[in-house]
Order: sequence, then structure tokens, then C-alpha cells
Amino acid sequence: MVKVYGITTCGSVKKAIAFFKEKVVPYAFVDLKSTQISEAKLKEWPRAQPMSLLFNTKGTKFKTLGLSKEISDEEKKSWLLKEQLLFKRPIVECEDGTLLVGFDEEVYTKKFS
Repeated sequence: MVKVYGITTCGSVKKAIAFFKEKVVPYAFVDLKSTQISEAKLKEWPRAQPMSLLFNTKGTKFKTLGLSKEISDEEKKSWLLKEQLLFKRPIVECEDGTLLVGFDEEVYTKKFS
């Protein structure tokens, strides 16, 4: 079963969930507004995807905090532990250890077909 990390109001998360429902891919949803991502998980994820991909520089939270796009990976990690809405969404943990970030129908179709 895949795990989908995101928030229910995010358009990309909605697309990913709709994709999994349509393709009958079992998934569990983890709401980033109510579930804290552990520091251990945040150490694990960058092994599969770069920190720059996990950190959303286009979202509202990034803009309201006035952060610089040039912050280090350590600073990004620190911010992600404090402000989970800074994660690029959705984050999909696959059973084989693959981590998908964002929604790309082509990538999802290749992975889950």
C-alpha cells in the first residue's frame, strides 16, 4: 500500500488520490496538517529525492514566511520540521521505497501500471 502525504485542499493531492482510486491502487492518506513528520522520516526521504524537490518554494506558506530560495538543505530541513505546509505535495511513499513528489500523471501511470 502506498502512503500519500499531503493536505485535503491541495489540487495536486486531489489529483493523486483520484488517480489511485481510478487505477484501484490501495493507499493511505496522511494529513500534513494533523500528522507531524518525524525527524527520522525527514532524514530518510532525501535519500530518495533531493531536499530541493521536497521543499516547496512556490506555495503560499513559503511566500508568507518571506524565505529565500537560496537557503541550505539543513535550513530547509529545520523549516520543514516546523512548518509542514512547506512540503511539496503530494509526497507518495511506494512499497518498493520509491518516493514521488508532486503529481505527474505520466510518472504515476508508468509506476502503477
